Amino acid sequence: MLELFEAILLGVVQGLTEFLPVSSSGHLLLGQYFLGLDQGRFGLPFDVALHLGTLVAVVAYLWSDLLGMAHAFLRSLTPRGRNLADPDQRLAYLFLASTLPAAAIGFFLEDFFETTVRSPWIVVFNLVLVGVMFIVAEAVGSKSRPVDKLGFPGAVGIGLAQAAALVPGVSRSGATITLGLVLGLKREEAARFSFLMSVPIIAGAGFLQLAEVVSEGMDARSALTFCAGFVTSAVVGYLAISFFLRFVVHHSLRAFAYYRFGLAAVVVAALIF
Repeated sequence: MLELFEAILLGVVQGLTEFLPVSSSGHLLLGQYFLGLDQGRFGLPFDVALHLGTLVAVVAYLWSDLLGMAHAFLRSLTPRGRNLADPDQRLAYLFLASTLPAAAIGFFLEDFFETTVRSPWIVVFNLVLVGVMFIVAEAVGSKSRPVDKLGFPGAVGIGLAQAAALVPGVSRSGATITLGLVLGLKREEAARFSFLMSVPIIAGAGFLQLAEVVSEGMDARSALTFCAGFVTSAVVGYLAISFFLRFVVHHSLRAFAYYRFGLAAVVVAALIF
């Protein structure tokens, strides 16, 4: 029963922090360090469950955007069909340009970041750093451009920002939305594009691991924690996306910056005392 409760709690943490700009890897690392909530002890199937749960959440919420981009991309492949002046086609190609850097960096360097960069002090530093970046981005960004007006160098830059989320404490959505704001995007457009960008990255990680899980099989204990993590992260992730996309229409990221500062202060106090 205790294991099931811990699996549900980790699913809640993953679902919330994967999409809110507060760092899922940082929160999971801190949960492991201070509370002993180590998702690694549930094994690879549980990691897969959390990935697939958050994937289901973002696909379920943004399915119309994803279908629209897929249709526009396929239309661009027809004879004389490519037209980057078309907003839908341009968005599809911006999406591709933004996902390639994160996919490449994640493929080659994920193991390094997962095994080497695991200190709570690194989480503290990045909680503060990205919080400061939120405040700066809110101050300097015009917050007036739709995402289809973004340039391709900007899209690649946002992709690189997504790759920075491999470092605990950075936050995938936080890094990408921040750079989107600096480039002048509207908050809600930057947030929506950030969540769309996460789909291939989460899917790639989840399905690569899923193949290994299927080949090895699961016992009853692993199946129970898998279901708990999958359902919880999917439901909570969907609610987190819905909340955040409504929130950023009328509110800045400063509230999340202050949360990050407060959490960093609490962690520093706990580490010292």
